[in-house]
Amino acid sequence: MHTEPESGFLPLFRSSPYLNRIGPFYSKGRGRELSVGLRVLAHHLNARGLVHGGVFMSMADIALGYAMATTADPPISAVTSSLTTDFAGTAKLGDWIESRVEIQKIGSTLCFANVSIVRQRATHHPRLGCLYRSPQARVRVRNRGLVERVFAYCFPSFPRKA
Repeated sequence: MHTEPESGFLPLFRSSPYLNRIGPFYSKGRGRELSVGLRVLAHHLNARGLVHGGVFMSMADIALGYAMATTADPPISAVTSSLTTDFAGTAKLGDWIESRVEIQKIGSTLCFANVSIVRQRATHHPRLGCLYRSPQARVRVRNRGLVERVFAYCFPSFPRKA
């Protein structure tokens, strides 16, 4: 199995005991152009053989924090105050996954940014919230109108069928 990083990625420029344990992580670029990458290894997988959601969230936290920190010299010192996630896909053993950060605002006390983690053209998880769904579950809806109204309230920008 191929375990090397993709072309242009070097070992992450700043690490910690936690990152060393769940990595190895790689990076290229700085600031708004920073991308953090990871080759999926056996210790990144859950019992289903897919990348564990905690790995994605840790990778997102690293990418967001390091991208915002390296927009300035000396780097901005910050800690995570909120991190919410939608899981829109997954990755398997041997896949290369990498981050794409979009910084909205760096203020004097708060910074705002989004990150997508992608696997060779497939988006994994961008924005906010956390929804769990069992692929085997069949749900019976007694009051479909109520469910649709709640969904529309929670996700106003989600496209709806006409």
